[in-house]
Amino acid sequence: MSQAGRLRIGLTGGIGSGKSAVADSLAAQGAAIVDADAVAHQLTAPGGAAMPALIEAFGAGICDAQGALDRAAMRERVFHDPQTRARLESILHPRIGEAMQRAASHATGDYLVFVVPLLVEHLARWRPLIHRLCVVDCPESLQIARVRSRSGLAPETIAAILAAQATRAQRLEAADDVIDNSGSLHMLADQVHALHAKYRALAFKN
Repeated sequence: MSQAGRLRIGLTGGIGSGKSAVADSLAAQGAAIVDADAVAHQLTAPGGAAMPALIEAFGAGICDAQGALDRAAMRERVFHDPQTRARLESILHPRIGEAMQRAASHATGDYLVFVVPLLVEHLARWRPLIHRLCVVDCPESLQIARVRSRSGLAPETIAAILAAQATRAQRLEAADDVIDNSGSLHMLADQVHALHAKYRALAFKN
């Protein structure tokens, strides 16, 4: 594939699966990374482009002391109220998508990786934009253990987040490539190196 038809990869996985570790490794090897979570943080930072619409929709109480979106408080609201979640997504998702496309147009690297936690949940939107979908996979029990260790979230909150995401089976069914992150860091590194070599070969295929 020539540079004119730049190879675009969608990278996803459930919470605690290890998406960030895989993305960081691919970036270190020469991939260009556009991360939906990073974009969302920019949009919801103090003075972020999404904050006026969010305040209009949900009130000034959604802001923390610095004027950014209070993500913990918002998480509690959306995972217990599907209508609130849908309203939040209707505000954020179009803005995140537009910002990611702008970032992609300026990103440099051997190929482009969109890191999107809810890619499979919005597969119809993303499939036309990517050439391959890579899923970082591990058992749900390991996801839960990792999230509890790093974030200290309550078990019921973790359960609600998992319930709001695609199932492991749904992600694997949609995948073109799978990274198994249930083993050691060495095993993960070997898989990511092999995948990078595959993507780089596709990116520069004539």
